[in-house]
Amino acid sequence: MEHQAAGAFQSYQEAVNWVTGLKPFGIKPGLARMEYMMEKLGHPERRIRPIHVAGTNGKGSTCAIISQILKELDYAVGTFTSPYITKFTNRIQYNGEDIPEEEVVRLLNDIKPLADELEHSELGAPTMFEVSTALAILYFAKVSCPYYVVWEAGLGGRLDSTNIVHPAVTVITNIGHDHMDVLGNTLLDVAREKAGIMKSGVPLISGVKQPEIALFLDEHARQRKAKHYSAGRDFSVLGKHASSEGQSFDYESLFTRLEDLELSLIGEHQLENAAVALMTIDVLKQYNALIVEEEQLRSALSRVIWPGRLEVVGQNPSVLLDGAHNPEGAEALVRAIKQHFPHRKLHILIGMMPNKNHKSYLEHILHIVDRLIVTEPDFHKKWPAAEAAEKISQWANEAGCDCEIVLEKDWKKALDLLRDAVDEDDLAVVCGSLYLVADVRSRLLYGTESEKGW
Repeated sequence: MEHQAAGAFQSYQEAVNWVTGLKPFGIKPGLARMEYMMEKLGHPERRIRPIHVAGTNGKGSTCAIISQILKELDYAVGTFTSPYITKFTNRIQYNGEDIPEEEVVRLLNDIKPLADELEHSELGAPTMFEVSTALAILYFAKVSCPYYVVWEAGLGGRLDSTNIVHPAVTVITNIGHDHMDVLGNTLLDVAREKAGIMKSGVPLISGVKQPEIALFLDEHARQRKAKHYSAGRDFSVLGKHASSEGQSFDYESLFTRLEDLELSLIGEHQLENAAVALMTIDVLKQYNALIVEEEQLRSALSRVIWPGRLEVVGQNPSVLLDGAHNPEGAEALVRAIKQHFPHRKLHILIGMMPNKNHKSYLEHILHIVDRLIVTEPDFHKKWPAAEAAEKISQWANEAGCDCEIVLEKDWKKALDLLRDAVDEDDLAVVCGSLYLVADVRSRLLYGTESEKGW
């Protein structure tokens, strides 16, 4: 048995408690702390082959689709995503399996001394996300060794800790209104931060819809001698049939055309994410000689699972979960409800974080909901339920929306209220924050609490 240094973590829970107790995001932006840790660890980031995915919405779904396709094509694949829904280990996976708890302990025991050194330096202690990123890099570089790593950016891109890697391709799913308190006041500011993941000579695939943002990415790519493959110009998707179980579509790119594909995810926006994922596979095929069999591709799309995003869980009644938390996400949720879920009355349980564009998000929701139960996520940061209910009532009155608004601070009691209120032909939805969705999902599926977090 290896000798453990004094103060080393002895258990998984002890190790995870340390990570989640760190600051969520750094006071000093930049990659200096990541660069310090990587140098001390022998630059493990140089030993992985990432597919780096940034964007406002759809990052997780796009990562899930790419990962499923690569697995079906028999490539070993690692995934690093955030936030996690049920357990800390969800965020780091190899071929769909969570990082083992014993590896979390062992690898964090390698990282902890470096975090302590940083804490006493002018750079300051690493954040929770930086340590989690370092943990993922070590696991992929030294333990599981996947052929590709599907690598989701956290906040932004340019100064995000995930930007320490040199990817095989870069992906920007879309640009929307989120984290504008950190990323900038305009969509162009947000785009500039997301575009920071681009590297010289590395192709970019983007799903952005705004012409001015697409042109900005064109110019950014040109400066880096990188080819930009843009949605609508270089690849496109056409939706065909939709149900509560999935949807069919056609896909066409500069390289291929595929008809009557079946996607297991619901929502029109998921077709856009699927197109971005398929173009990423096309580009890897062209640049990296990825071997692609059409039947495996079709099988993968029909089997994608992405928890907490337009996911139906529970029985009698079933509940639709959606963790989207910005105006674009709310708009996509409303479209999906109208397209996939015919209902008599709509009952929504909502709980949100404090730093979101609440009014613009709720403008989409208030016009279709019959009963809105306002609660708050079980998280240290949250929009207080009483304050939220007061504001939402005001906005509903201003918009002339005649919906019943119910206040229940305790999310468990609020969930009971939701389920009790729903009749056979009604629809129950939980939305507004992945932190709330994570707890509801664990309770409905497993009867347990979730570890949820970044």
